[in-house]
Amino acid sequence: MEALRHHWGLRWGRLLAGGALAVMLAPGLGWGQIPAPRSAPRSTQAQVGSQFLRAILRADYAGAYHRLAPEVRRVVTAARFGAMARPLWKTGQRHPSPLELYKLGVRLGDNGSSRLFYSFSFAADSALPQPSVVFEVTFRDTASRGVLSFGPREAARPPGKVIKPLPARKPGASRHR
Repeated sequence: MEALRHHWGLRWGRLLAGGALAVMLAPGLGWGQIPAPRSAPRSTQAQVGSQFLRAILRADYAGAYHRLAPEVRRVVTAARFGAMARPLWKTGQRHPSPLELYKLGVRLGDNGSSRLFYSFSFAADSALPQPSVVFEVTFRDTASRGVLSFGPREAARPPGKVIKPLPARKPGASRHR
């Protein structure tokens, strides 16, 4: 019985060793490849901008700092970033509603340069003709996910009602008729 167990043990051992060798060689041949784990979908720039601003409004300056573009982090320290972000946090304390995307576009600059921007406003302002506060986040280009700049931005105001000047009075004319 012992001899039989030894015989089958050796056969199974060779079979398993051969199978392991085949599995190790198979990926090179295209056999038995294990699919790579799916990575999470890449966040859009609007999502990155929203997450960045929400981190600031929670006073999570370290979390927001890591969403800055590498070229910005090279010149702005975390402490300086915290000082720059604190006024936005204070504004958020006066507006406890969540942020929502207000506008996106391209801002044209000098020498043909352009910057993508995303503007966010507080959800409570959505019923107003113009939001009370707009935060803007910019990116270098369409492929980048690092925030290049941020800050409050004056909301565009619709042109006011044009008031026509009163006609000039003739000299000696009475005000009352």
